Amino acid sequence: MAVCIVGWSHSPFGRLDALDLESLIGTVAQGALADAGLAGEKVDGVWLGQLNGGFVPEIFASSLVMQADPGLRWAPATRVENACASGAAALYAAADAIEAGRARIALVVGAEKMTAVSGAETTRILGNASYVREEAAAGLTFPGIFATMAQAYFERHGDHGATLARIAAKNHANGVRNPFAQMRKDLGFEFCNTVSDKNPLIAAPLRKTDCSLVSDGAAAIVLCHEALAADFRRAVRLRSRAQVNDFLPMSRRDAVSFEGPRRAWTQALSAARCAVDDLSFAEVHDCFTIAELLCYEAMGLAPAGQGARLLEEGVVMRDGRLPVNVSGGLKAKGHPIGATGVSMHVLSAMQLCGEAGEMQLPDPQLAGVFNMGGSAVASYVSVLERLK
Repeated sequence: MAVCIVGWSHSPFGRLDALDLESLIGTVAQGALADAGLAGEKVDGVWLGQLNGGFVPEIFASSLVMQADPGLRWAPATRVENACASGAAALYAAADAIEAGRARIALVVGAEKMTAVSGAETTRILGNASYVREEAAAGLTFPGIFATMAQAYFERHGDHGATLARIAAKNHANGVRNPFAQMRKDLGFEFCNTVSDKNPLIAAPLRKTDCSLVSDGAAAIVLCHEALAADFRRAVRLRSRAQVNDFLPMSRRDAVSFEGPRRAWTQALSAARCAVDDLSFAEVHDCFTIAELLCYEAMGLAPAGQGARLLEEGVVMRDGRLPVNVSGGLKAKGHPIGATGVSMHVLSAMQLCGEAGEMQLPDPQLAGVFNMGGSAVASYVSVLERLK
């Protein structure tokens, strides 16, 4: 028997000055329980996905979830961290507990408050999610790390600056339809493809429009054992899921090959007994536009070096054969670290249940979700389908 998503909640993403971490967590936890029609005392366990790393003073945040509902008191609660994949890590830990028979109903929250510190401090904290002694210590920020991937890709396959701009333009256009998105503005290809005062180089060849946004935000999900799904008004099954971790140092791997994400996609699709072409849409981790391009190839949509044709042929566009990031992705939606993986699953469940509003695609059947931690170090891939 599988694990099902039966309730969810999603905050706006962006600079949320009026909300602290506790408020973000409480709001979405309450929302998810209400959406599932569930009292807190029915929850057997709580999992919180959060990086922190110094964004906020609280380093012991798991029991903050209980502030949302007194009925959650006494439930075991655990904070889970796996860099930018902390949200998916929390969801998978909860699913593991349900599959093991240790829980029947779980509450998963992903949250991050990133804007309470300076931009320089944010850059430093995120840089510490790399292999510090070789990468952060050498002055590499995460834009710098993904810029080295883009440089290596360009060296092998030619200059794809325009390809990255097309990805950015696509996701910003999609983000206009997402009420939760931090940036709901269609920037257009020409703006994204041109270095300017408003779109400067951050780390060549990556421009500002190639980089995801610093965000506050949260999302929450109620999971249950499939045997209980009939008790809820709708349910989305986790048809399969796979986690793969690679070496942390980039010096020990060919980062451009995206081997970890490739393996995770292969395992998840095999376990789901489907092919990538069977998916109706995918939400993938576009922390930088080069990551989305590499993901196309890791998914098996195109051979190495040929991901650009998926944009040229319209395959990954909103009206294409396999739309990618119809939510706007991290690029437009924002990237509050711990919330991202949970958000991806919430938005995919909404699509499958026909509840995605302006984002809604026509009759989607299968969703692919890819949440990544670090420079393709931690890779999580889920395949979702509607049960009822």
